[in-house]
Amino acid sequence: MRVPPAEHTARPWRIHELTPDFRLEDVWATPGIIGPDDFPRIVDLVTAQDPSHGSSCIVRALFAARWWLGDLFGWDKPDNGVGARVPTLRDRLPADLRNTPRPQFGSLPFTSLYLLEDEFAAEAANQTMHGVLHLGLVPDGPSGYRVQMAVLVKPNGLLGDAYMAAIKPFRYLFVYPLLLREISRTRDGRVESVSPAPSPRRPPTGPRGGASPSGRR
Repeated sequence: MRVPPAEHTARPWRIHELTPDFRLEDVWATPGIIGPDDFPRIVDLVTAQDPSHGSSCIVRALFAARWWLGDLFGWDKPDNGVGARVPTLRDRLPADLRNTPRPQFGSLPFTSLYLLEDEFAAEAANQTMHGVLHLGLVPDGPSGYRVQMAVLVKPNGLLGDAYMAAIKPFRYLFVYPLLLREISRTRDGRVESVSPAPSPRRPPTGPRGGASPSGRR
């Protein structure tokens, strides 16, 4: 389901440090309640997703059409990607995020930036835009958590703005709802009920609320 943008912008995510020049495009929440220790499993499910071979024929068709258009117009050529047309956001990582785990994606054209116990970010770029996928663990009720997904983008001029506007109805009607539902149905990612759990563990904060040398804020 869609959630208000403030659900992302008001939280102290580390991704804010890396993307001041990106705009927040979408914020969605996955169905179902999970425990704090299930977050890495959800990240694994997301990185392993292959929408072009998923259970939804609509999503398969949309992604097949997108890859065909990318080939036709050259949107996805290597010289339009991260480290070529745009510098990687890894160059902006503060020291305490540089050595965090970086899960590998299977078929989706993303590269991981960092993984924390309650936050994950990855980036992708093509001729139309430079985008960031962000997942965060958010408290939901007294005993559980939900995963919140945000998409941030930096469009590449008029082409990028036109592209993002053109695909918006498809993202809202088909892609996000069906992909998130498929993740929630995946056997290894389902959690029917959880016992009361503490808030996600965070290392001590340093002076002025900044991150300590060994962890996040």
